[in-house]
Amino acid sequence: MFKTVLFPIDQSRDAREAAEVVADVVKKYDSRLVLLSVVESADSENEPGADMMASPDAVAQLLRNAQSLFTEQGIQAETIEREGKPAFVICDVADEIEANLIIMGCRGLGLTEEGASDSVTNRVINLSPCPVLIVP
Repeated sequence: MFKTVLFPIDQSRDAREAAEVVADVVKKYDSRLVLLSVVESADSENEPGADMMASPDAVAQLLRNAQSLFTEQGIQAETIEREGKPAFVICDVADEIEANLIIMGCRGLGLTEEGASDSVTNRVINLSPCPVLIVP
């Protein structure tokens, strides 16, 4: 059912908490797991709720740590690092790898329309080429 799962990660607590759900889904459906981290381009505006990744080295370390976490659970994970606006990059990568599911944490910016419409999560939900599972 979910042949390929995309898990966008950053340094947030929400991403760490979503990892357990990702592991469960990947094991249950014997899915291919792709970890994605997005470095915001220097000229792009910082999206609300997005953790600005300071350097490519920090992103590489984050991806290595996440990959190790899944390896310990017997899950092989591929990694991708990209630059750009997180929501758009996540959806582009999902399309490129033909993801069947995106799993991501939700920062819970609040229930106001302004907070919801500007969040990376909401943008991914609206632009994604596949289903999106949000882990609260």
